[in-house]
Amino acid sequence: MAQSVPTDGIASGRLAPEEYRSRFADLHPPLSTHEAVVEADRCYFCYDAPCMTACPTAIDIPLFIREIGTGNPLGAAKTIFDQNILGGICARVCPTETLCEQACVREAAEGKPVQIGLLQRYATDKAMAAGKQFYGRAAPTGKTVAVIGAGPAGLACAHRLAMKGHEVQIFEARPKAGGLNEYGIAAYKAVDGFAQAEVDYVTAIGGITIHHERALGRDVFLSGLAEQYDAVFLSVGLAGVNALGEADAEARGSDDAVAWIAEVRQASDLGTVPVGRRVVVIGGGMTAIDAGIQAKGLGAEAVTICYRGPRERMKASLYEQDLAQTRGVAIRCEMRPLRVIADAGRVVAMAFEQGGETVTLECDQVFKAIGQTLVSGAVEDETPLALSGGRIQVDAEGRTSNPKVWAGGDCVAAGDDLTVTAVAQGRDAAESIHKALSA
Repeated sequence: MAQSVPTDGIASGRLAPEEYRSRFADLHPPLSTHEAVVEADRCYFCYDAPCMTACPTAIDIPLFIREIGTGNPLGAAKTIFDQNILGGICARVCPTETLCEQACVREAAEGKPVQIGLLQRYATDKAMAAGKQFYGRAAPTGKTVAVIGAGPAGLACAHRLAMKGHEVQIFEARPKAGGLNEYGIAAYKAVDGFAQAEVDYVTAIGGITIHHERALGRDVFLSGLAEQYDAVFLSVGLAGVNALGEADAEARGSDDAVAWIAEVRQASDLGTVPVGRRVVVIGGGMTAIDAGIQAKGLGAEAVTICYRGPRERMKASLYEQDLAQTRGVAIRCEMRPLRVIADAGRVVAMAFEQGGETVTLECDQVFKAIGQTLVSGAVEDETPLALSGGRIQVDAEGRTSNPKVWAGGDCVAAGDDLTVTAVAQGRDAAESIHKALSA
């Protein structure tokens, strides 16, 4: 592949095709049947298992592991899907190292937990590959529910409502369903089109229609939906991007990390995605890690993640930080962004304050991964919703201040920006909606 001729340090086609395949291969290759059975045998099957308590969707982890160990992976998959219909993607992207596996008794005893995430993937992959559907639809209720956003929360809510016999219409702003599972996670975490395969698996239950490129506040409006449908579930995510203030710049090479990650995910040929020769990523969460690793994977010579606080306050797990460093990404902390330095309309450096001194890092590209915000205008029209901390305020069941509207996922104040939590919120909101519609 011929390398593009850059006018600055940003270029595509830096690597040979086989190198891209190697660098973006599956982060955790699946377990074989033998490996899965051997790993399942390590589980103590604890009473009041701490791993189950640590799971936001409360999957019966000891039970599904026992089912794998006894040669029943489809039974294990049903145990998982009973609580988490998106168990396949969660097995790939969930930070198990800080949730179920951190709580594993073997982790406390010997520093090597049962590989719960890989076992979950083994079981759910078996069911999806076999096209095994475990759930039918209840008798039609005659009720219709609008779901705004086809991300993890929206899909989980829609599936549970369809099970209950309700008709669900999903309105999705993007050309594809899946939300962050499709557009917002590193390409090496969900390879071979898995996110779309899971959407197809979830919607195969029937009773769910997805309308693409229908955005709230542009094509559909909350007030109209609340009048037209028996209930509404909002899972609009966080479409706004935080700014760096004085440090922000519009120069070529000053980019939003989330949008760039989406570009990488949607690329049919990774060799066409431009990346800087020297890249600086600003932030300390999972988005910063994903952007940094993928920039390095695309051929950037030097990638530095700069976080304004101390290392212990970084939101990215220690596992993800270590992964970045093993991939050649440097992490520097206590680096407060000052300004993007541009020359002739393109980024040439980034200035930081560290320990009272100004530190300048030469770079061609700066990725901003400093968090996202709710675009509140879309949820305010004639039926404004109460907000808390810039996100939608909900009760324990996901109800908003509008009695016909529920919400879940990253857009709500109770969220923690995890796929597995979004799934739990969508599932639980569906149960609340069903109860309200059945009254």
